[in-house]
Amino acid sequence: MYKKVRPVDTLIRGLIWLCAIITIAITAGIIVYILIRGLPSISWSFLTTQPSELHGTIGILPNIINTLYIVIITLLIATPIGIGSAIYLTEYGGRSKLVKVIEFTTETLAGIPSIIYGLFGFMFFVVFMKLQYSIIAGGLTLAIMVLPTIIRTTQEALKSVNPLYREAALGMGATRVHMIRTVLLPSAMPGIMTAVILSIGRIVGESAALIFTAGIGTKMLRMTLPGFFEHFMTSGATLTVQLYQYAMRGEDLGISFAIAAVLVIIVLIINFSTKRLARRLNAKN
Repeated sequence: MYKKVRPVDTLIRGLIWLCAIITIAITAGIIVYILIRGLPSISWSFLTTQPSELHGTIGILPNIINTLYIVIITLLIATPIGIGSAIYLTEYGGRSKLVKVIEFTTETLAGIPSIIYGLFGFMFFVVFMKLQYSIIAGGLTLAIMVLPTIIRTTQEALKSVNPLYREAALGMGATRVHMIRTVLLPSAMPGIMTAVILSIGRIVGESAALIFTAGIGTKMLRMTLPGFFEHFMTSGATLTVQLYQYAMRGEDLGISFAIAAVLVIIVLIINFSTKRLARRLNAKN
C-alpha cells in the first residue's frame, strides 16, 4: 500500500540530518584544530621525559602515568559498584519507593558540578582519612563522581534487554543469579561498555576535582614493584591538570595544545578499543 509522504515528515527528517551533520562537523572541527595546533609541538622527548629546570625539559610522561593510574583506580572501584547497583535496581528493587528515591538521588548526583566533588574529596579523603594529596584520593573522589553515570546508563541497558530472554531462562529452570550472569549481562554488554566509555571520558577530562585531591605533583614513577604501589600515595597531576597550569601561565600555548592533542589521541584510542572489545564480547554471546 502506498504511503503518502507528508511535507512535515520530510522537513523533520531534514532537520534531524542537519542536526547530525552539524554535531559531527563541530566535533571533527575541534579535534582537527587541536591536532593541527598540537602535533607540531609533540616530540619523543616531550612524551618520555619529566619537567626539569636543570635539564631544560618540558616532558609529560609523569602526567600520562598519573592519568592512567587515575583511570584504572576509578574504574576498578566504580564499575563493579555501579553495575551491581544497577542490577539490584532493575532486577530486585521493583518499583518501590526506595528505588524511586535512589534513582532520583542518582540523577541529582550526576548533575552536581565536579568542583563540589573535589571539595568533598578534599575534606573527606585528604583531611579526614589523612590520605593527603595523592592519586588514590583523586581516584576515590572520581569514583564517586562517575558512579551515577555508570548506574543510570547500565540500568537503561538492562531495561532494554528483551523481557522474553529473562522469561525463557527462568522458565528453563535457571536461577535468577544464573540468568543475570549468562543472559542479562551479555545482552546488555554494549550498553554497559557505553557507560564505561562515558566514565573514561569524564575521568580523563576532569581537572577541578583532581586539583583538590590528587594535587599538582609531577614525581616520576619508580620502575620497581614497591614503586608501583608507593605511587598511589604520591601527589600526581594528570594531563588535564598540567594543561590547566600551562594555559593559566600563558607562557607557551604550543605546550597546552600539545597536551590537548595527546589527550584527544588517548581518549580516541581508549574509546575505539573499548568499542571493539564490546563487539567481540557481543559476538561471543
